[in-house]
Amino acid sequence: MKALFITWVSHVRESYWFVPSLMAIGAIVLSFVTTGIDSHFGAGWLEKISWLYANKPDGARAVLSTVAGSMITVAGVTFSMTILSISYTTSQVGPRLLNNFMRDTGNQVTLGVFISTFLYCLMVLRTVRNGGGGGGTGEMAAFVPHIAIIVGILMAIASVGVLIYFIHHIPESIHISNIVAGIGRDLNRRIDHQFPSRVGEPNEKKSLQQVESGLPASFYESAKAIKSEHSGYVEFADTDGLMRIAVENDLTIRMRFRAGDFITPGNVLMLASPKSNVSDEVANQMLATFVSGAQRTAKQNLRFVFNQLIEVAMRALSPGVNDPFTATNCMDWMRSALENLAERELPDAYRYDDDQNLRLVAEPEQFADFVSLVFDRLRPYVSADRNASIHMMEMIAKVSLSASNEAYRRLLVRQAGALRRECKQVLNDRRGIELLSDRHRSIIWLLRDPEYRRQVLDTGNWIGGRA
Repeated sequence: MKALFITWVSHVRESYWFVPSLMAIGAIVLSFVTTGIDSHFGAGWLEKISWLYANKPDGARAVLSTVAGSMITVAGVTFSMTILSISYTTSQVGPRLLNNFMRDTGNQVTLGVFISTFLYCLMVLRTVRNGGGGGGTGEMAAFVPHIAIIVGILMAIASVGVLIYFIHHIPESIHISNIVAGIGRDLNRRIDHQFPSRVGEPNEKKSLQQVESGLPASFYESAKAIKSEHSGYVEFADTDGLMRIAVENDLTIRMRFRAGDFITPGNVLMLASPKSNVSDEVANQMLATFVSGAQRTAKQNLRFVFNQLIEVAMRALSPGVNDPFTATNCMDWMRSALENLAERELPDAYRYDDDQNLRLVAEPEQFADFVSLVFDRLRPYVSADRNASIHMMEMIAKVSLSASNEAYRRLLVRQAGALRRECKQVLNDRRGIELLSDRHRSIIWLLRDPEYRRQVLDTGNWIGGRA
């Protein structure tokens, strides 16, 4: 249930209607507060303020009706502009960026302000009344909520300011550089949050920590398979909940899927050993720690955010668009993320409880996975463009400089070699091939020669390298 609740909260917070709905509810509450103050203090206080005009009931209705009508009209125009800009931009950069626009705070607040002003004026309008006639004992005195009307006018003035902001914000939000920068910053924030991922405690002996799991055959012989009941992409896995279940029932759990993977009914989500400790109730609890949906989300899934940048770069390098500058912009932000990952220590695949008993095996995503995701997917598109290929080679070199792990640097050297080989096959620019070869040699020397690496780190000059 916790996994389902966390996923539901995440979906709600990223929904376009979340902030406007909260603001609308606040406007309704405010209307009751201001009209209540008016009914308590009356209109006598207006006589002491010469520059305030006391409205009659008909005038109050006219003011509130004008503000309410204009606000709902502007809200409709605002919503139409937002949808139009979203449709245009997603057609250029890809449909998977739709949620990025839908959760844009500026768009949500703008729509919320207009709707809130409309609802506030509507709620106040219902309290305005004329005095009763005929002299009967059931007559009601005239009531004009002056304070509430002043607040409504102030909200209308604020709405005009928000409209000016929105007209500026829409072009800014659909500018490709701002879109890419937003994805890149979000990616780095998620890296900071997810790495290192703490699920239980790693083995207290550093030498025994492992990235790849290798459980003995006896585990699989005594384990019970917990199978999926639904189809969809894994959105969230409550690993803390799994650790608690494992400790309470003296289990060792091996996870087979992670966020972003597609599952179908009957797929083995996890294995739990010994099977004698896995009752139907425990199995249901374990199933409840996984939430699946119709689409991949960024929750616990760095690959999804990387793929957003990769998709924009692929589209930019396609023959129909031919925009290498956007592609290099995407590569700059991917370089920032890879440098961030290269400086981090991967969590242990084996997770232990406080007594150092093995409880959970969950293989983490490795640096090599992200390197392959970025370079192997982009290489066929980059290799056909001189500017993009040179920029990617420089990107590899800069990530290599940031990587203190020699295994990471060897991995990057192999990627540089693969890029050079593919460019030599498809690129017809001789000068471009020479520049790529020059940079490729520099990357090799960054790995082979520690003195050269220190020199480059001190001076920042690596291009040209050593012959």
